[in-house]
Amino acid sequence: MNGVLIRFFKRRSANDWKVQFFQHLVTGAVATAAHYIVMWLALSFQLFPVFATSIGFLAGASTRFLFSYFHIFEPERDVIKALPLFILALGLQMAANAGLLTLLLSVNLSVWPSQVLATGMLTVFNFLAYKYWVFK
Repeated sequence: MNGVLIRFFKRRSANDWKVQFFQHLVTGAVATAAHYIVMWLALSFQLFPVFATSIGFLAGASTRFLFSYFHIFEPERDVIKALPLFILALGLQMAANAGLLTLLLSVNLSVWPSQVLATGMLTVFNFLAYKYWVFK
């Protein structure tokens, strides 16, 4: 099993975007799991839910950054230069998510289908932003 994971996360050619996109999807699931686990732990210590999800979000974002920088993309920037761009991309993602959710709710789509649709659309945006801007 270790060999499979090592091959999965081994750096690929920068032109192998299909493999990178698949890795982006898988590591997104791992980042989401990190977010939810840390949030659950924070809630178990009776932390306020918004604070708990914020801590969880930071755990997920950190996980996403580490996988993206060291295993998926072939960054041309060092970590110190890529990190602020990654944080800016997260801020843009949050704003776009809120905007898309508001738009989809305004056309009477219910909350969870709206959120799933927004997440799907932003997954593609994030991949492109990371590949061609953050880690370029």
